[in-house]
Amino acid sequence: MGYRDNWMRTEGSAFPGKTYAEVVLAPAFNEAKTHLLGPMMAINKAHLIMLLEQGLVSGDEAKQLAEAIRGLDLEALREAVYTGQFEDLFFQVEHMLLESAGDIAGNLHLARSRNDMGICIYRMVLREKLLVVLGSALHLKEHLLVFAEEHADTVMIGYTHTQQAQPTTLAHYMMAAVDSLDRDIRRIVAAYTNCNRSSMGAAALTTSGFAVSREKMMELLAFDELIENSYDAIGGADYLGEASTAIQLAAINLGRLVQDLLLWCTQEFGVLKVAAPFVQISSIMPQKRNPVSLEHMRALLSSCVGNTNTVLTMIHNTPFGDIVDTEDDMQPYMWRSLDIMDNMYRLLAAVIGTVDVDKDVLRKRTEASFATVTELADTLVRTDGLSFRKAHHIVSGVVKQAMSEGIAANEISLPLLNAVAREVIGRDSSLTAAALALALDPVHFVHIRSLPGGPNPQEMKRMIDDRQQTLASRRSWLQQTGDNVHAALSRLDETLLGWSED
Repeated sequence: MGYRDNWMRTEGSAFPGKTYAEVVLAPAFNEAKTHLLGPMMAINKAHLIMLLEQGLVSGDEAKQLAEAIRGLDLEALREAVYTGQFEDLFFQVEHMLLESAGDIAGNLHLARSRNDMGICIYRMVLREKLLVVLGSALHLKEHLLVFAEEHADTVMIGYTHTQQAQPTTLAHYMMAAVDSLDRDIRRIVAAYTNCNRSSMGAAALTTSGFAVSREKMMELLAFDELIENSYDAIGGADYLGEASTAIQLAAINLGRLVQDLLLWCTQEFGVLKVAAPFVQISSIMPQKRNPVSLEHMRALLSSCVGNTNTVLTMIHNTPFGDIVDTEDDMQPYMWRSLDIMDNMYRLLAAVIGTVDVDKDVLRKRTEASFATVTELADTLVRTDGLSFRKAHHIVSGVVKQAMSEGIAANEISLPLLNAVAREVIGRDSSLTAAALALALDPVHFVHIRSLPGGPNPQEMKRMIDDRQQTLASRRSWLQQTGDNVHAALSRLDETLLGWSED
């Protein structure tokens, strides 16, 4: 027996080959029965309703097909093991319908293809998962806003280039994270909008000569729009690219926040204390209190980025048309990235909602920091009529002298300031000791920065109230959108059930 004959004996002489079934078809079948079966059945129901309305099947045929569809044992299908008897789940379902309804079941595939049907299924799964992620993102936003409201007066040092920069508040920092999250939410909503478009009626790629109604299928399956060009309907993959890009950026943004939170949990920073349910101890070091929940977030968010990169890479350089690269092998990476984001949003909300903040450490560190001296330069401009550059030169000299003498910012004296001022402008400043102390007070620094978006507590309250309104609006949209999809899919069952009761 030759080399090829040995392989044929191992792999078999008919489709599917043993290894092909093991490494491709069986995993795809397992994913399909978990994620795709529900949408597949919804499409079968909608297509049948549309065929009847268009006069392409008779009432008796429609009733017979409806009974066959409703009689399918979906739980048994979800527990099924891939045997190779059928190429995939689609053909297994079709076979079961033929067994139940007879040859008339073949008309259920009238004017449709696995191409338009497959894309429709993928879009239905993706839109559902996007709505779940959006719900969790809004849940996190709610808790970040509560946290920000609690810390509108919590003064802290803001950092640029990882160096102490200026006083701000914990609310100001967290509101920046809220606005970043809100942009992620907007991008995910946009991805949902472009995803929620119907491919049905495109058939293989050129539509059909039968008078089916693409618009009716769109309505029955709760899509907002048609993908009008039938080639685009089966060939376009940018709905996946947009969703993966939105989720990738969301993971990156959230990871940056988590990285800061981890840093603030160190003894050196001493700012945050993660609650007991979210820490682990060391097996050997009794003093350890490890905020591993945040570490897991960082790692899993990175894996989310990896999954979305896989999606984009699998789309890259593929032909513009129906192609397996954007189908069964790739979809699970999209789903996993969405599942991770859902979990991370929920977990971070729980951690943020229970974390302790050491306000005293933050305040004392800020008071002793030279982060306040921008306001001292600003004050010299106001009181002495100096250019900002000249005032900056004086304050820079004061900081250098104070640091050389080991003096903290809140210990800078008026004589020290005036000594440097005389070197720079040839005279003392007009500041009093009280005015100097006020200029170096971080609370004062924060309160006078009341321009839109500044850390002033009242400005923070305004921003929080505004974001609360946006949150309520987003939640209303999410509720209405989810209800519309659920209601539309429920009506499919009600319609088919009504036929059997007539």
